[in-house]
Amino acid sequence: MRGWRRPAAIAIVGASALAALLSGCTAQGSVSIDVPAQVEAALPDATVSELQDAVNAAMTATGSTGAIVGVWAPWSGTWVAGLGTQGPGGAAVTSDMEFRATDVTRAMTCDVLYSLAADGTLNMSDPVTTWVSGVPGYEDITLRQLCDSTSGLNAYTPVLQGLLANNPDRVWNPRELMAYGIAGPRLNEPGATFADVDTNYVLAGLAVERATGQSLTQAIAERVTGPLGLSATGLPAPAPAAAGTNALEGYWSQRNAEGAFTCTDPADYTVLSSSFGGANSGAVTDITDLGRYAQALAAGSLLPAGDDRFATPYAVTPDSPTWFTAAGGAYQAGSLIGQYGATPGYIVGAFADPKTGMSVAVVLNNSGGGKNFGAWLAWELAAIASKAPAAQGQTAPEAGLPWTAQQMRDNIAGNAICAPPAG
Repeated sequence: MRGWRRPAAIAIVGASALAALLSGCTAQGSVSIDVPAQVEAALPDATVSELQDAVNAAMTATGSTGAIVGVWAPWSGTWVAGLGTQGPGGAAVTSDMEFRATDVTRAMTCDVLYSLAADGTLNMSDPVTTWVSGVPGYEDITLRQLCDSTSGLNAYTPVLQGLLANNPDRVWNPRELMAYGIAGPRLNEPGATFADVDTNYVLAGLAVERATGQSLTQAIAERVTGPLGLSATGLPAPAPAAAGTNALEGYWSQRNAEGAFTCTDPADYTVLSSSFGGANSGAVTDITDLGRYAQALAAGSLLPAGDDRFATPYAVTPDSPTWFTAAGGAYQAGSLIGQYGATPGYIVGAFADPKTGMSVAVVLNNSGGGKNFGAWLAWELAAIASKAPAAQGQTAPEAGLPWTAQQMRDNIAGNAICAPPAG
């Protein structure tokens, strides 16, 4: 755990190793994304003003000093920007900075599993015990249930969060994380209901490594980031490092002895080991890659036509709206498909509409508020962007979203952990 002040030199070993790996992977950009072509224009000033106001409000609510946002509305235009500073009085945030992809990693891990099923290496109905050793008694859990997060397994993060907070540099073995997860009581019968559980994706990552004979880092590079041309995205080495050579600094406001969040003095978690997140939340990216990945995920670009990855969605909670479901390592929110999450230092949301091609991606640099802020902000941005007027010669889509921007703004304000600065 570190305070606002940071050493001048930040470890970048993980980023350098990632770049070397990506340079040797499968044909960069060999997969196209079947969505409407993006008009070459900036979004209208009025739309950008609304979008920026939304991000600024979320920054205030979460205690974030910086954010990076990308919005692509194919019929109207694009807005990609860095907002705020690296820390109080720090350097300006720029849109090319790297950050941790949080739970978007889950979708990438499942991209690989589903692609292995498509080429016949495995079947998504295989028991997890076929591909992961050392888990006797779990023959009733399938690979599909891992990606759907319906296995009934318990989570490891709630048990280990204190250790992570106090020692972010620690390198974790995925089997150690798995052990903490499966040690807890089962949450439900396999396939019965969705539960937001990180252990599922750690096991999915181990299955990938067994099936391919590669590290998960290599498999993601070969089957996801390489074909999509995502040069800033991947799963870095476990050694403690920043998210890249030009990383957005990440902070974590935690509760003090009085129970209040440390909004003015959060701890610095820019440098940590990706191993705690691993197959669940360990990847790094930048905003342009993240927006493109969201489009590819939503459009099913990495899998054969007719793939059933999202065919059987599950309610996220018993009382969640009918438009909010989960399947295949991703969430479906109205017409959008994507992911959102939080890991020490960062909150992320990324969603896209496979029909209109609209994509929104955002990162906030304080994880204290938790992952829901990533969804609320991404959905607020999507609601605003969905109403952007058509550029000359274009036609705006008629379909809307089952929520309003104001509803998402109210969620953000109603759950704020930090107040606006005095004065």
